[in-house]
Amino acid sequence: MNASDEDVKGASQAFHLPAGCEEQILALRHYMHANPELSNEEHNTRTKIAEFLCGAGLQTPQVFHHTGLFIDIVGEGNGIPLNVVVRGDIDALPIQEARPDIPYRSRVPGKMHACGHDAHASAAFGVVLAALAHRRHYAGKVRVVFQPAEEAEPLGGRSFAEQGLLDGFDCAIGMHVNPEIPSGAFSVLTGPVTKSSDEFQIIFKGMKSHAAWPELGVDAIAIASTFVTEVQKLISRESHTDEAPVISIGRFHGGEATNIICDRVVLDGTLRTRSPDARQRLRRRLEELARQIAAMHRGEAEFNLVPGEPAVVNDPGISQTAREAIADICGRDTLVQTRPLAGADDFGFYAEKLPSVYFWFGCYNEALGNITHVHTAEFGVSDDDVLGAARAAWAIVRNLQVSANAGMSS
Repeated sequence: MNASDEDVKGASQAFHLPAGCEEQILALRHYMHANPELSNEEHNTRTKIAEFLCGAGLQTPQVFHHTGLFIDIVGEGNGIPLNVVVRGDIDALPIQEARPDIPYRSRVPGKMHACGHDAHASAAFGVVLAALAHRRHYAGKVRVVFQPAEEAEPLGGRSFAEQGLLDGFDCAIGMHVNPEIPSGAFSVLTGPVTKSSDEFQIIFKGMKSHAAWPELGVDAIAIASTFVTEVQKLISRESHTDEAPVISIGRFHGGEATNIICDRVVLDGTLRTRSPDARQRLRRRLEELARQIAAMHRGEAEFNLVPGEPAVVNDPGISQTAREAIADICGRDTLVQTRPLAGADDFGFYAEKLPSVYFWFGCYNEALGNITHVHTAEFGVSDDDVLGAARAAWAIVRNLQVSANAGMSS
């Protein structure tokens, strides 16, 4: 075999994870699953990831958001450089794990990786190992992010974007396990794949009186109850179905005694939609409706909104490149069609800044008992699913690098 043949063979192999890396990927996965940490508390997780990076020869990861890390691997090959970001989130949830069959189950009472972030971060570590092993086959930078605080404010994705850590990059890749599709399968949609999520709080203010003389007071419970009923008309009568908006009231607190007209009620809720325009419109209408209903009942309303993550929107071109990469590495029959999810993900902050793709990898496996949805005590992801996600993520990176060069040279 001459040098040219070796180069061709090496370039072909560069689409795959390096031989023997599976053990390292799963070692990180098992540590994270057994030692979960909640959003904004991932100090030990950050330290352990740094140890794994050091073991791979990378001793200069950078810290962001206090508990997150990112590392850059710079290609040494020829061609037009492509700078790509790959995100794996690292935080867990306050749920007691109910999977005694898993040997690496959580050892921390009341905490578990019930949303698969241990799988995402480990797959992202696989991208690190592949980018290192194959760096002479590409030009440009691969930035791998081990992002904290996806589940709770302050959000790590917002910090990463606001600190300018996406500046100078061409595209971004995110991933998430999906229990609605089987193990070994993948899905890459085009367009919105999650919803934005904003939190709001409304304080309705009335006036106390004795319950026997309600006319002497202003009943805040009556005001808030009217709002709860009327607010759903913003969905059914003011929104297009394609916007897929949802308004949910999660908390309703008010009242001190059975014989006192309540003068203060606090409502907390969320607003979700796939449409940026609908998001802005419904934010305004929520406040207008609250104030107008309060005024109609002789009361007042104080409205506060906490903007959350934007919707994740998949770029059409990058999504097609991702599908081709998965088909080439894992087989075309592994690609399945599924629905967009109603949940939110702060990868939306990445997709808002850069052309992006967010792919799903399946985990539903009856034989292994992985049959429940995320955020449940019985949720599970197999090691094979983790390795499959790593292979898919790296293949997408490589296909984007090759496609960028092919597009520019044609």
